[in-house]
Amino acid sequence: MKELIQDIDLIDPAEVERNGVKVSPNANSGQNRKLYIESYGCQMNFSDSEIVASILAKEGYDTTSDIEQADLIFINTCSIREKAEQTIRHRLKHINGFKKRKPGLLVGVLGCMAERLKTNLLEEEKIVDLVAGPDAYRDLPKLINQVDDGQKAVNTFLSREETYADISPVRLNSNGVTAFVSIMRGCDNMCTFCVVPFTRGRERSRDPHSIMAETQALFDQGFREVTLLGQNVDSYKWSEKENNKARIEKSGAEGIINFAHLLEMVAKIHPDLRIRFSTSHPKDITDEVLHTMARHENICKNIHLPVQSGNSRILELMNRGYTREWYLKRINKIREILGKDCGISSDMIIGFCSETEEEHQDTLSLMDIVEFDFAYMFYYSERPGTLAAKKLTDDVPLEVKKRRLEEIIRKQRLHAEKSNKSDVGKVFRILIEGTSKKSEQYLQGRSSNNKVAVFEAQNKNKGEYVNVLITECTGGTLLGKIVA
Repeated sequence: MKELIQDIDLIDPAEVERNGVKVSPNANSGQNRKLYIESYGCQMNFSDSEIVASILAKEGYDTTSDIEQADLIFINTCSIREKAEQTIRHRLKHINGFKKRKPGLLVGVLGCMAERLKTNLLEEEKIVDLVAGPDAYRDLPKLINQVDDGQKAVNTFLSREETYADISPVRLNSNGVTAFVSIMRGCDNMCTFCVVPFTRGRERSRDPHSIMAETQALFDQGFREVTLLGQNVDSYKWSEKENNKARIEKSGAEGIINFAHLLEMVAKIHPDLRIRFSTSHPKDITDEVLHTMARHENICKNIHLPVQSGNSRILELMNRGYTREWYLKRINKIREILGKDCGISSDMIIGFCSETEEEHQDTLSLMDIVEFDFAYMFYYSERPGTLAAKKLTDDVPLEVKKRRLEEIIRKQRLHAEKSNKSDVGKVFRILIEGTSKKSEQYLQGRSSNNKVAVFEAQNKNKGEYVNVLITECTGGTLLGKIVA
């Protein structure tokens, strides 16, 4: 698997896999047009690519992992940073070579970049034939037909209802053990630095009946871990009354199902099914969610809680809806309810508009207090159309941003190493996800708190749970041996 190289420090090796580039697998009848999908960015994009593959499979399209064999090439894009968009533009130029050798090749851009740039992609990138935003994937067969008829095709309409709840995703590049399940789409938070509300639309929650059905089917197929996905899972909210659905036992007052209810429902499918979720918002994660996690052993004790900055003034400029003090109180509550071994990871933006050196030091000091297990760290890059681009000035010099970022990265590496060293001598229950990248004699998997462990195979197989005694570690990986 290729990796999308970004100037982000990806401390957790498992996250490198989940946030790299993924392509569609082979599923060829030898008779149909072949679809190749390449996915960039967040887990939601990978989940969306699985939806796209499912929609087109029903229309008779095969999939291929060999771009040379493709009749259709789709690039599912990310707009979160300028670097991501530049990477995709470079990739499109490379794909132009395939199109010159194969004149009938259809090239489409999907996802957030498609929504943000719309027809500009068709005008600037002559190679692109089709542009479809995140809510337009049901329209892809019609858009492809338009291209076949000699037209350019665009649909970037943002829906207030679309959740793709009735579509069973085709699991691309699946290891057969872990899978993503989308529970909601869009975002109502208007963080000033973020393009998501403009590229993915307003927040809407998926029918819990369909989430349960999809998750149960995954378990029946042999999957042993699901990650519930949403831009802000803590704001999941679904009303039985408004949607005219049968009442679910765990729902709250007036048939309202919140994220804590949904977590418990999914956890009860089977004790051997692990549950993860991403992403949480510091202003919205509740004690009810934390207590639900504590009650169920199969809900993984790991929370990704982006802080973005350790300074309250900067957090206010970012419109994050919480202060430094609020964030630290949430961290304390997590450790009070779930224990000190609960994994905590974060996102941090360095050099946001008007950030002073003292405010940068506030982020470093917050890191020392929390000691994150791993983090995504990057310097601020202004995104056109965001509230920050309209109202704030990107006035921190690039060389200052890069120096501050390096300081953040160095500190995070120290904290990650300290965290891993503290696990030496402990025993973790590990779900085996496959063989080690370096040797088939070794297996790898993750602990409940989302740390990667590598250990000798000892005749164990993918999808099994094993107890692993940690004997040593590197900066990003635990090393150990299976014990009884």
